[in-house]
Order: sequence, then C-alpha cells, then structure tokens
Amino acid sequence: MPSAAQSDPAPAKVLGVEALNKSYGGLKAVDDVSFEVFEGEILALVGDNGAGKSTLVKAIAGAQPPDSGRIVVDGIARLLNTPRDASDAGIGCLHQGLGLVDSLNVPENVFLGRELLTKIFNIIPQLDHKRMRKQTIELLSGFGISLPRLNDPVVSLSGGQRQTVAISRLLLQDVRLIIMDEPMAALGVEEGRRVLELVRNMKKRGLSVIVISHNLEHVFQLADRIAVMKNGRLVGLVNAVSTTRDEVVKLITFGRFE
Repeated sequence: MPSAAQSDPAPAKVLGVEALNKSYGGLKAVDDVSFEVFEGEILALVGDNGAGKSTLVKAIAGAQPPDSGRIVVDGIARLLNTPRDASDAGIGCLHQGLGLVDSLNVPENVFLGRELLTKIFNIIPQLDHKRMRKQTIELLSGFGISLPRLNDPVVSLSGGQRQTVAISRLLLQDVRLIIMDEPMAALGVEEGRRVLELVRNMKKRGLSVIVISHNLEHVFQLADRIAVMKNGRLVGLVNAVSTTRDEVVKLITFGRFE
C-alpha cells in the first residue's frame, strides 16, 4: 500500500470567498459568506428564491461588487468590479439568458467578441470563418460535444444545443472556474442529460464549476459538495456523498438539519 507521503496531493484551491457582504438599502442580500472551491470540483449552490444565491455569484462574476469581504483567485486577492475583471481572473459565468446572437452561426457565437481575422491581399481585414470553424470543432471535440449544424444560425438549434454553444464560448476564454445559473432549466430529459455530461467532462479536465440549481436530483448527480443559503447566509456546506436529500431540504427550509 502507498504511504501517506505517496498519496495524491490535495487539489489546489481555485476560489476563496472570505466574509462577503452585499446589501441593498436595509436588505442584507449576502451576509458574511465564506467558502472555497477547489480544482476540478463541482459545488452546487442551493436555496429558496431570495436566499442570496444570485447576488453571491454576481459578486464573484464581477456583475455586482460586494460591499466588503475578499475574493481570492488562485491565492491572489482580486477586485472583481466588472465581468471583464472576472474573465481576466479566469472566471466565466453562464447566465440563463445565454447571451447568444440568434442570427449568427455556432463558430461566430463561440468567438463573439474575440473574432479571428484574416486579410485580403494583406490589406483588407475580414472574419476568418475557416479558422474559427476549425478551432470550434477542436474545442467541442475536446469536451465530448457534438453539434451537427455548425453553419446554421443558432436560432435553429434546440435549447440544449444553445446551452452548449454558450458554454463553449466560456471554454474558449481559458477559464478556471465556470458559474452556471440553472443550466438545465427548461430542457427536456435527454438534453438535460447531455448538459450534465458536459459538466462532468469539464470536471474531468480540471475545471471547477459552481452550479445554481433548484433541482436536487441534478444536484446529487453532479455535485461534490452542496452549499445551502438562507436569508443571505451560508447555513450549510455538506459533502454530497455523505448527506441526504432530506437533510438538504431541512437546511433550505429551516437553516438547520432539525
């Protein structure tokens, strides 16, 4: 048997949230929240509507800076005042709206805002569709993603396929941590299964994921740990394999196990 010294090293800490607070007038939406996310970990964030989940992840994603507290990324305290700050720190956020341009095709949406250019006669710039398509295929293949019609406008794709395109755009940005807000909402069973598998593939490649979800079945299928929020506070952080659905429901409802 291998000795303790030969055992696998502990995963690196990708994100540290330290005593985070955010208020709107007299309402404390995030109240002294602290937790960590490790490399290759899927952390589910659950709680009733108004528990503070969305405000918390918006602070991490740079959309709504906290009033106080620290956000540490790869051991460095970061001021995430804008989504660009979060992106530069290796954090990507997939919102429910997805942010796709319906009239553009898959590669054009994947490279939206980061388009690859070529020049005609070394003078006139134009989009390098061939190179964007090639890199899109390589990116999708690397994460086990199959989309049949890359050249069609994304408006013609199914909900699950559109979700995949939005995720692929984040993966192109060389992120370390992806935040996903209800990624399986409004998807059918088969499409939801494919998105779940994509998230698992991201974990296998060492990416960290925070998933906001109301679907506890999906949470227990995916998550390594489950963070429960209530009234702006983090009331529980449990290992998925050592807790039960009933215990998580009690935390969501009462803020305690009993």
